[in-house]
Amino acid sequence: MTWLNYHHLYYFWKVAQTGSLTAASKQLRLAHPTISAQLKTLEHNLGQKLFQKSGRNLVLTETGQLAYRYANDIFGLGEELIGALEGRPPDGGRLFKVGVTDIVPKPVAYRFLEPALQMPGVRTVCHEGKPNPLMESLAVHELDMVLSDFPMGPQFTLNAFNHLLGESTLTIFGAPDLARSYREGFPGSLDGAPFLLPTDNTSLRRLLNQWFAGQQIRPMVIAEFEDNELLKEYGQRGGGLFASSSIIEAHTIEHYRVEVIARIETTRIRFYAISPEQRVSNPAVAAIIQTAHEDIFG
Repeated sequence: MTWLNYHHLYYFWKVAQTGSLTAASKQLRLAHPTISAQLKTLEHNLGQKLFQKSGRNLVLTETGQLAYRYANDIFGLGEELIGALEGRPPDGGRLFKVGVTDIVPKPVAYRFLEPALQMPGVRTVCHEGKPNPLMESLAVHELDMVLSDFPMGPQFTLNAFNHLLGESTLTIFGAPDLARSYREGFPGSLDGAPFLLPTDNTSLRRLLNQWFAGQQIRPMVIAEFEDNELLKEYGQRGGGLFASSSIIEAHTIEHYRVEVIARIETTRIRFYAISPEQRVSNPAVAAIIQTAHEDIFG
């Protein structure tokens, strides 16, 4: 029977968390060769490789991902035990750490994350940010999943996988007066219409540019926003027309008091859960994917 040395497993856990031997050495205050030797011993005892090199970084193999999940539970419970003995309250259950790219509208993000937020024994920690830093955090296992409106591309040299949650048509909205002015004669009526657009670095902007070009429409761009909610706040005050995902159409109408001009059925925006696992075993990620497939887009 294989004997598991928990000291070796703990060193492996720290290397997986930090993403490098050097960073783990500093945290553990041990020499680099010492940790390297312990990892090799652990891999030898398990009979499988736990890490593979990707440039200067170490990334987990599929076996390493499995080992990391168990190590996370083992040492996480150990920390809970110490806290309980010291009279500190438990932290509220298993952590689910998710990153949301800042261009994903908040109501869309909430709809996807709701199954995880309602799971008993799971405490969700949600971070919002730019795609690159979130992907870097995913690579060193500071995040369990990234929610994005575009897939992870070849520019990210990570051992991670895109899970398509679903795709949505787009809806063009406007404050009531503007909506009445531009609804008739769609889509030709939008040529020269005042528009509030997301910035060029977003999937939605690229999709809109393609659709405008295909329809030979030249909108009058009033303003561009990175922040989706700020864009809609300006839109509800009559600053210009704007587009958003159709899956939150009802929320947009109710919350911003705008009206639908039309839906763009031929253009679809996609949403992805990006995780380190090809075959998802994290229950929170699995619940998000299942709910998206069966309820949100089903």
